[in-house]
Amino acid sequence: MIVVDTNVIAYFWLPGDFTAAAEEALKYDANWAIPYLWRSEFRNVLVTYVRAKRLKAGDAQAIYINAETMLRGREYAVTGGATLDLAFKSNLSAYDCEYIALAEDLDCKLITADKKIGKAFPKRARLLSDFGA
Repeated sequence: MIVVDTNVIAYFWLPGDFTAAAEEALKYDANWAIPYLWRSEFRNVLVTYVRAKRLKAGDAQAIYINAETMLRGREYAVTGGATLDLAFKSNLSAYDCEYIALAEDLDCKLITADKKIGKAFPKRARLLSDFGA
């Protein structure tokens, strides 16, 4: 099992420079776990793509439904106290620390494209670029 952040989900579902790396992460371990926060973050990514005219609204809706189906049963609640402790300790956002908190709770790695998270938590986080992006 690995925890993935919203960037990994976005790279997996929205073709781009890091799509191949996200696909390799899935091959590495298909048992992805993610905090419920991903839903709001991913919807925001899709809205941004639609507003930038990089994606049609109907396509964004379909992608969201497919991503939601893929991750159903793999979503977890994260405790606020653990998230806040990690945020205070690292100077990262509480949003970012939800992913680390979940990885710690599940005792697994977090796969992220965010270098700040990788630097703050090098023992727990693994960069998506390690997968050959």
